Amino acid sequence: MPPDIAALRQPLAETLGIEILEAAKEKVIGRLVVRPDICTSGHTLHGGAIMAFADTLAATGAFLNVPDGAGTTTIESKTNFIGGAKEGSTVIGESTPNHVGRRTSVWTTKITREDGKLVAIVTQSQMVLT
Repeated sequence: MPPDIAALRQPLAETLGIEILEAAKEKVIGRLVVRPDICTSGHTLHGGAIMAFADTLAATGAFLNVPDGAGTTTIESKTNFIGGAKEGSTVIGESTPNHVGRRTSVWTTKITREDGKLVAIVTQSQMVLT
């Protein structure tokens, strides 16, 4: 049985305001309100915040798939920025596994705006720490 969402506490995610809505081995969904302090000077969600959002979701999913007592760390990440998200909007991220193995997992996270428009696609690899 996976741990409850509170057990997945990540300090940076809390600082950014990332909210995990659903967390399971097969899918993690989260939400991020686009606040002024995580935007560019153009009032658009900063690319680094997008990457941190995706990393949080994929790392959560990877962690839910490791054996008891093990951890996980990101070893590679690639982001395709597709569109922007303006200050005051909300983005939704959905992370799903492409591969879950004994030593690594690979996750794809799609980040969209509330209107369904794609903001980014992030693919990352997670290593199991034992």
